[in-house]
Amino acid sequence: MNKTELISAIAEKAGLSKVSAKKALEAFLSSVEETLAKGEKLTLVGFGTFSVVKKAARTGANPATKQPIKIPAKNVVKFKAGANLAAKV
Repeated sequence: MNKTELISAIAEKAGLSKVSAKKALEAFLSSVEETLAKGEKLTLVGFGTFSVVKKAARTGANPATKQPIKIPAKNVVKFKAGANLAAKV
């Protein structure tokens, strides 16, 4: 499912226009981005938890040349499914 299909599904299930569903989805995504950018955790009970995890710098290998390369430290988003979601999947 892509973003357009998700907007259509939200509009249909919530009885909204596609324009309203798009605004709601964009507001949700913006709120998630802002929360994670602050380093905070976002928990949607029954669905799951989004959090930010710091990955340490490490040494990797260029697959083409097999030469070692340094991979810098970075923050990554982690998602852990909630009980309801895990049960349905």
